[in-house]
Amino acid sequence: MQLKDGMNVYTWDGEQAGSIDRVVINPRTKQVTHVVVRKGFLFTEDKVVPLEMVMEADNEGVMLRRDIDDLDNLPHFEETHYLPVEETPGRGMYEAGDSRPTRQYYWYPPAGVAWWGYPGWGSYVGQPDFETVTERNIPDNTVALREGADVYAADGERVGGVERLFMEEGSDRATHFVISEGLIFKDKKLIPTAWVETVGEKEIHLSIESHVLENMPEYTGD
Repeated sequence: MQLKDGMNVYTWDGEQAGSIDRVVINPRTKQVTHVVVRKGFLFTEDKVVPLEMVMEADNEGVMLRRDIDDLDNLPHFEETHYLPVEETPGRGMYEAGDSRPTRQYYWYPPAGVAWWGYPGWGSYVGQPDFETVTERNIPDNTVALREGADVYAADGERVGGVERLFMEEGSDRATHFVISEGLIFKDKKLIPTAWVETVGEKEIHLSIESHVLENMPEYTGD
């Protein structure tokens, strides 16, 4: 099975639900748990789809299983809640790729009072009344690997971006991924996940140096 950013996702009867936006992967086990489907004809919001709902995935696209009852009930990738500051434990912005909530703070004037009509507007300093808590509906200890995530060799050289992910037949374990052309290499490379040191939302770090990749054959898709 292979997953590529932008691949169309279809229901069993051929209706397009959206397209692949991210792959949710456990960095330690290399297991793929979900895919994030970008909103499209069927989904009005980005949805988190468990991998077991995928019947097949190839160059033609991703096909969902026939026995899925209600796609509308799939969780949104991100959900934002507005909570009073005193009811939200802890503050701060977490690192990108962290599955914990991210928090942003907003201060609002009393209801019915325009911003420009509130006394002291422009010079008001104080704690916000509400904060937004954005939660991602993916399992703990997983990363939503984004489109074109940068790939770095052990010597710090950027060697390309993630283009495609391959999984072992009959398994949810990622075995290889394809990196696109970069500043160093002018062709695509097929990289085993055994060479992956760390995985983040925006970047992957390898345990091998760039000269090893330089001697690898070009990936042609065969």
